[in-house]
Amino acid sequence: MMTYTNQYTTVTREALLAHVQSKMSTKRFKHVLGVEKTAIALAEKYGSSEEAASIAALIHDYAKELPMSEMKSVIETAGLNPEMLNFGSEICHGPVATELAKKDFGITSEDILNAIRYHTVGAVQMSLLEKIIFVADFIEPGRSFPGVDTARAIANQDLDEAVLFEMKHTLTYLISIEARIYPETILAYNAWVTKGKKN
Repeated sequence: MMTYTNQYTTVTREALLAHVQSKMSTKRFKHVLGVEKTAIALAEKYGSSEEAASIAALIHDYAKELPMSEMKSVIETAGLNPEMLNFGSEICHGPVATELAKKDFGITSEDILNAIRYHTVGAVQMSLLEKIIFVADFIEPGRSFPGVDTARAIANQDLDEAVLFEMKHTLTYLISIEARIYPETILAYNAWVTKGKKN
């Protein structure tokens, strides 16, 4: 079991686990543990901090099951873009969890905070840790959907390609169900697909 050095957070892993578990359903918590396991493995493979990966993974869905009224309060208090409220919890929960990570766990690392913030929509520029959490959330062992095995294979070979694959897959799905697409998702995809073509 991983032991935190307190370089990134003021709490132990055990305390963080207990607090996170208290905020979500059993199914969601199982997903979170799967993301943590995958993120740590990717961090080891690609040379990122395993401790930072563990922390970001455990907190990434911390706000996922909060009522929208609570999310709205956090967004307004933190001065975040209120437009995200029009896209529901799928878009709001990352930025809201970022704010709660600061308050509840004393996290100041911008890398960890951004990994939590962008784990759903991605970003034009992403650090190694941000890419790890973005991909780990998509391919963790509990995921079962057409294309997930391909995504896992790609992630084992090239993390950047895995990021682009996820963005393509997500956009294709959103278009297929005629869902509104958050503008930052499109901006991130445009940047990554351009980068992919250059490579």
